Amino acid sequence: MIRVLVVDDEALIRSGFQHILGAAHDIEVVDAVPGGRAVSTVQELRPDVVLLDIRMPDVDGLTVLADLRRLPHPPVVAILTTFDMDEYVTSALRCGAAGFLLKDTDPEQLPHLVRDLARGGIALSSKVIRPIVDGFLDKGPASAAGRFVARLTARERAVLLLVAEGLPNGGIAARMHLSPATIKDHVSALLAKLEVGTRLQAALLAERAGLLRADRTPENR
Repeated sequence: MIRVLVVDDEALIRSGFQHILGAAHDIEVVDAVPGGRAVSTVQELRPDVVLLDIRMPDVDGLTVLADLRRLPHPPVVAILTTFDMDEYVTSALRCGAAGFLLKDTDPEQLPHLVRDLARGGIALSSKVIRPIVDGFLDKGPASAAGRFVARLTARERAVLLLVAEGLPNGGIAARMHLSPATIKDHVSALLAKLEVGTRLQAALLAERAGLLRADRTPENR
């Protein structure tokens, strides 16, 4: 079972996510709490995935994210937002968020996104991709991102493309007919060469560098 904690200041939102995710056979919502109880609840219940509202009146969502990331065994954290141009999104990405989901995400897609997160993949609502790419990489032009990507070997570039698809290590290993341990080594190497800390940051860098668009030729679609 994938153990999920929902953190949001609105009771209706918490109830809705509990209902949607609780209907999945392999997902258990261990609790749904406001932001002030997030860290203590994670320490007590040890969820695999936390869905965290970024804007809460009782506590700053970014502070909660930073506190969770400092735990000895932090959960995977995906940010919930109603804003596709949220000014906090870039800061959350830099703090190590593994995904960004709009609160109006299709209910049928939500369990799939949680499974991707639990397996080590990334989850990103389509409406927030461009604002996140532009915000995270506003420090330099696409050519700078291209120079980072140019550091990668051909195999690492292939792995990066699959990381950008949201695949976890096991899925990449199956696609490339390699062992998960080998894929883990490749991912660690490409993160270091790209000078990023998370798979999501690596995927966004690849997008900014044009690597993903270059791969979308007719024969690769």
